[in-house]
Amino acid sequence: MGCFFSKRRKADKESRPENEEERPKQYSWDQREKVDPKDYMFSGLKDETVGRLPGTVAGQQFLIQDCENCNIYIFDHSATITIDDCTNCIIFLGPVKGSVFFRNCRDCKCTLACQQFRVRDCRKLEVFLCCATQPIIESSSNIKFGCFQWYYPELAFQFKDAGLSIFNNTWSNIHDFTPVSGELNWSLLPEDAVVQDYVPIPTTEELKAVRVSTEANRSIVPISRGQRQKSSDESCLVVLFAGDYTIANARKLIDEMVGKGFFLVQTKEVSMKAEDAQRVFREKAPDFLPLLNKGPVIALEFNGDGAVEGCQLIVNEIFNGTKMFVSESKETASGDVDSFYNFADIQMGT
Repeated sequence: MGCFFSKRRKADKESRPENEEERPKQYSWDQREKVDPKDYMFSGLKDETVGRLPGTVAGQQFLIQDCENCNIYIFDHSATITIDDCTNCIIFLGPVKGSVFFRNCRDCKCTLACQQFRVRDCRKLEVFLCCATQPIIESSSNIKFGCFQWYYPELAFQFKDAGLSIFNNTWSNIHDFTPVSGELNWSLLPEDAVVQDYVPIPTTEELKAVRVSTEANRSIVPISRGQRQKSSDESCLVVLFAGDYTIANARKLIDEMVGKGFFLVQTKEVSMKAEDAQRVFREKAPDFLPLLNKGPVIALEFNGDGAVEGCQLIVNEIFNGTKMFVSESKETASGDVDSFYNFADIQMGT
């Protein structure tokens, strides 16, 4: 008894004209566009302004090397980016799904967003950063950090494509692998540093097509104070639960609080389990347990005298009917903040 498929293949072969050769099989991986690494590289440039427009990198790896006195703008998301042997360059990098690695660079000013950030053998970098994990420097000195501050219409979607949350930003929590006794290899940029003074908006005709804004209130990533010294001993924790308008509500609350003179210290987006909620929300946990299955929560820490009362007033006035956790009092708020962020740091391994 023969196999039906072998008979059919034989019949197909016999029915094919003698001069027609059998076509090789096409597999899905054969049909992918071949990637030329040279299309995803800036190398050996001097005194140039270059860039990539939205949609032109589309998650590929990118390499920047041996550039001097250049302005470089990658207005798209990518897999990883390595910057080697660059001097006196201005660099903007759209969201990077994996790592950004600077090696042997000098006198560069940068704005970038990534999952992991690492600097090795570098001198005098100034970086406006959004990084989901703890930034690392090694064998480097005079590295200065500020909070990412940038906007263009495609940027929010690029963050999603790169798998990054705008609320997970540990820009100021630096780890130095090679500390020098009595010296500090890194510091924070002045709080009033203007990002455009460091990384200006491009002026070439091609790159001007990207509608960039560096205004603080338009930044895709909320501008946080990070590990700067707090102005007050009063903080307030707000936790927003997943829903259709969670991100918009978080942005609105930040705008309202900052507009009233309070400071945004830190933000976090993370998934919570019932046992996590019990530990963080204590006796209020039962109110929020049914909301945890809808998705990750967004936490915001505000600081300033009267932050708890100010936040409660805004939430009750503007978000009435939207369930949120808000610290009850100044006395309990610091414990709320510590409980939540200790949990979040363990959960995210930062």
